Amino acid sequence: MSENKSPLRRLHPNIWIVTATSFLTDVSSEMLVYLIPLFLSNVLGVRMAYIGLIDGVAETTASLVKIYSGALSDKLGKRKWLAVLGYGISTVAKPFLYFVNGWGGVLGVRFADRVGKGIRTAPRDALVAASTDESNRGFAFGLHRAGDTAGAFLGIAIAALIIWLTQSNESLLSVDTFRIAVLASIVPAVLAVIVLGVGATDLGGSTKGGAGLQLSLKGMDSRFKSFLFIVVLFTLGNSSDSFIILRAQERGLSVLQTMFMLMTFTAIYTALSGPLGALSDRVGRRKLIIGGWFAYGLVYLGFAFAGAGWQIWALFGLYGIYYAATEGVAKALVADLVPDSQRGAAYGLFNAAIGITALPASFLAGLLWQGAGTWAGFGPSAPFLFGAALALLASLLLWRLVK
Repeated sequence: MSENKSPLRRLHPNIWIVTATSFLTDVSSEMLVYLIPLFLSNVLGVRMAYIGLIDGVAETTASLVKIYSGALSDKLGKRKWLAVLGYGISTVAKPFLYFVNGWGGVLGVRFADRVGKGIRTAPRDALVAASTDESNRGFAFGLHRAGDTAGAFLGIAIAALIIWLTQSNESLLSVDTFRIAVLASIVPAVLAVIVLGVGATDLGGSTKGGAGLQLSLKGMDSRFKSFLFIVVLFTLGNSSDSFIILRAQERGLSVLQTMFMLMTFTAIYTALSGPLGALSDRVGRRKLIIGGWFAYGLVYLGFAFAGAGWQIWALFGLYGIYYAATEGVAKALVADLVPDSQRGAAYGLFNAAIGITALPASFLAGLLWQGAGTWAGFGPSAPFLFGAALALLASLLLWRLVK
């Protein structure tokens, strides 16, 4: 492969196919993901602790599945069809949100959707890693994140259009608006499954037909183990973004304004993911992640003390810098630390560590929001102060422990 080719021309076709799949999936998912906490709160009257529990259970479910799915893809040497299966399960689950009338139904759909995500994520990430080399891996993962987030931007824009066309009162979400968004989300979800199934090429794997599945950290690089521990610590303070959405509403933003706030976030995330991923190829992944976590801590401090809705809006835009600097770059770092034969298992463990920690993180955030006014006088600021403190601690540990 010529060194004179541009980074875009050097990419394997799989990168473009996976990016297109994630783009379409996020068009579908982001129409709904930020409306679900508003649906739970505004329509069903669900309390904050339960909203945190639903998000936490959903993400933990995905994470437990990711451990097995990633290791299975190593054993089989097949990444593509496990990913297709995962996308398919999520697509089948989504329409059932149209019929739910209680928080248990929402939990059930989210559970099934996250099972699909758990099946697809580690094999998909391993497929991306296998389709790159170290010199352009950060750029490839950054491009994938940019496509994913561009889909999120379009999905949120469609949700905002639906809200504008169907609601005269923009302060609270209505059940009819939510159901229209559910129906609109089905088409891009189906297209995503077709694109991946038809377009991607399985590159095989060196462990096909191996003796068993690797479901532990045994034999993994010690730096990967340290990184995993630090990620768990960071994630314990990284509660669901649902709390930011509800914080924005609590500070005075309408449902439609909240959608515009999310579009600002995704635009910044999309614009910076590719360049920051490419930057990590030149200056190192660790520096980018430390900088991203530090930015996260500062933004969360801002969320804690913001006094008006426009301040939440501005901070959420800056929040996109954290995502762009860390999401793709962290996955590229995993590939740097782990050989190809272990990458499915490593991505499964990495994603699982994040998702399993998401359950206590989101549930704790809900309890802090509800009860902190009694305990310490912080009220809704409490989960953001907690998240900021853990982010700054994790940044320090990553700097000191992972060389």
